[in-house]
Amino acid sequence: MVLVVLTACNPTKYVPRGEYLLENYKLEQTQKKVNKSELESYVKQKPNKRIIGFRFHLSMYNLANPQKDNWFNNWLRTIGEEPVIFNEIATEKTTNQLSLYMRNKGYYDARVRDTVIYKKKTATVVYKIKPNVPYRIRNISYFFEDTTLREPVLKDTVNSLIHRGGLFDVNLLQQERERIETLLKNKGYYFFTKEFIYFDADTSLMDHKVDLVMGIKKYVIRNRDNLSRSVNHKKYKVRNVSINMNYEPGIDIEEGRKIDVHKIDTLKYDGLRFLYIQKPLVKPQVLAQSDYILPDDLYRLDNVNKTYNHLSSLRLFKFVNIQFYEVNSKNTYTQADTGQLDCIIQLSPFTLQSYTVEVEGTNSSGNLGVAGNVIYQHKNLFGGAEALDFKVKGAIETLQEAYGKKFNNTLELGTEAKISFPKFLLPFRTEGFIKKFNPKTSLTFAYNYQRRPDYTRTIANASFGYYWHGNKYLDHTVNPIEINLVKLPSISTTFKDEIAGTYLENSYQQHLVAVSNYSFTFNNQNIKKNTDFMYFRFTFEEAGNLLTAFNDIVGSNKVDGSYQLFGTQYSQYVKSDVDYRYYQQINESDKMVYRFFAGAAYPYGNAKAIPFEKEYFGGGANGIRAWQVRNLGPGSYHEETPSAYPNKMADIKLEANLEYRFKLFWVLEGALFMDAGNIWAITSADERPGALFKWNKFYKDIAIGAGVGTRFDFSFFIFRFDVGLKLRDPSLPPGSRWIPGSRPLNADDFGFNIGIGYPF
Repeated sequence: MVLVVLTACNPTKYVPRGEYLLENYKLEQTQKKVNKSELESYVKQKPNKRIIGFRFHLSMYNLANPQKDNWFNNWLRTIGEEPVIFNEIATEKTTNQLSLYMRNKGYYDARVRDTVIYKKKTATVVYKIKPNVPYRIRNISYFFEDTTLREPVLKDTVNSLIHRGGLFDVNLLQQERERIETLLKNKGYYFFTKEFIYFDADTSLMDHKVDLVMGIKKYVIRNRDNLSRSVNHKKYKVRNVSINMNYEPGIDIEEGRKIDVHKIDTLKYDGLRFLYIQKPLVKPQVLAQSDYILPDDLYRLDNVNKTYNHLSSLRLFKFVNIQFYEVNSKNTYTQADTGQLDCIIQLSPFTLQSYTVEVEGTNSSGNLGVAGNVIYQHKNLFGGAEALDFKVKGAIETLQEAYGKKFNNTLELGTEAKISFPKFLLPFRTEGFIKKFNPKTSLTFAYNYQRRPDYTRTIANASFGYYWHGNKYLDHTVNPIEINLVKLPSISTTFKDEIAGTYLENSYQQHLVAVSNYSFTFNNQNIKKNTDFMYFRFTFEEAGNLLTAFNDIVGSNKVDGSYQLFGTQYSQYVKSDVDYRYYQQINESDKMVYRFFAGAAYPYGNAKAIPFEKEYFGGGANGIRAWQVRNLGPGSYHEETPSAYPNKMADIKLEANLEYRFKLFWVLEGALFMDAGNIWAITSADERPGALFKWNKFYKDIAIGAGVGTRFDFSFFIFRFDVGLKLRDPSLPPGSRWIPGSRPLNADDFGFNIGIGYPF
């Protein structure tokens, strides 16, 4: 409603007489040969920003009174956006830039013209692009002034970016220069750069064909008389590698300047030279396994980048710098010469031990609270870059009754200790794997006490797992063993009566979970650019299989039909889920996010139900936001007497979300969203009517909600408020599940959610 009122104002209110508001621009291609998003970047003048078709920022600017210079009107002008006045010079520049771009893409005969359509006090610019016939590469030949480069370059032409029949694209030629530079730097040519590569193109042929010659020039040196001559490029080998573990800017312990040389100690390990003061900061073998630059090896750029990444991942150093120095530089070269480089790796360490006291806002599936943490960290616990994080936490969260206005509190107390090792802890050698994938091993112990209005529970946890990078975008996590011991010292009489004799009663019993799980995550986000990216996570988990197999083999006795471990029944199940998200960047300030989640868990053998901490739930600030957390489903199940504090859980979950995010002003962002999905039971042992998942009817149980939200982006955290409206409620009788239009709305049709961070 606010947007409609604001945009109802005349958008040309402050457009000077004789000038025009830029309404829009269009890019029209007679043949869609070029990516439109690439053309967009060359448009010099763009209209005022729109949010779902509304010029919100222009409307805010127009609300200001130009005759008044007070804080309110200045504030409106600051957060608003002044009208974009049509500029003929900007249009002409755009036309020229588009023409140049088309030529660079190989369309030398392209024609670009602009047309301006005036309507009242607005102008719309149409850029019409006629590509015509492009120039294509007929032949590619190579000319090597330095013949020693012929073999490495020609052997790698299978990876070339330019091909016969391809477009004569100048951008591709530049990328090919960069590719060859990287290729040769990885073969020892330390001083080679793309500036030595040039292209000659013969475009005088008929039929829009180009004969292309790629040439590589020799290296130019100057003697003492400043006379230059050309010589062949030289390969370089690494002679010595020194690692300075106590580097500080201005203090060079490699040369002993500005420091007492008698305090500098030197240690040699695995062919590397370590420099330190008093004692080594970290075990030499840890740094050696993170170093890819080795004596007597050819210089390779890839090894330099890997060394940077692996040393930084140790979290020990605030500064990592790698420098090379040519040994005995001469101006007299022979074709057989191989130069030598000395490498110095400079490491500036962090403070190894620290403690932090934090006060934070919490958001557990939409339940807000406040927490206090005391955190102790040691980045080098045993001298091998082992990181210890020890945390003590206390928190209070508010739970709102689903069918009342009362609030109650959840008290949580806990402690956690986690040790991360920069290697695989395995009974065999893993140096090769460490070099390739930079793995980590983590060992975690935790204890958590939680008191809710409906029950009190304690969770003791111990886990052991591995983490490693598959490639630039892919990460793997394996936890061979994770043990959770869950106890419920007390359950409220009301809640106990609700679940007595039902399938849910099995989930709310004391139990032990011995889990093995695996997950991989794909994320191709480029944090330096606002571009589209994808996130995908897959998880598989199993529990109790090895324990049951062992008990079956040794013939252990069952208690109440189940095996026990340490006097407690353990769970047995399999569980898997996928989480897919796609982030589409519409423009600099607007984004569309698509998400799909699917998961299922199946109990068997030693368990009748999935443990409640492993079950799925719907609703809340990170789910279907028109429903309160744990208040949706399962399926079409309808509670005759609703629980004050919802605990609706189930074994299957399907959910899809669509969210449009846009910036407003200051730190304020807006969002429009639609959520759909539900949870279901996987076996008929769950006796709740309508809860069971059935292939021929599950789509009838889909809940749908939509709403609006605001986000306050304070950089270090995001505070979020969302209001969701129920559009379709599967718990209602058939024929009345679509709420708007079938009956008046009531307070229960709205879901109010406060959250920390984006929902996904």
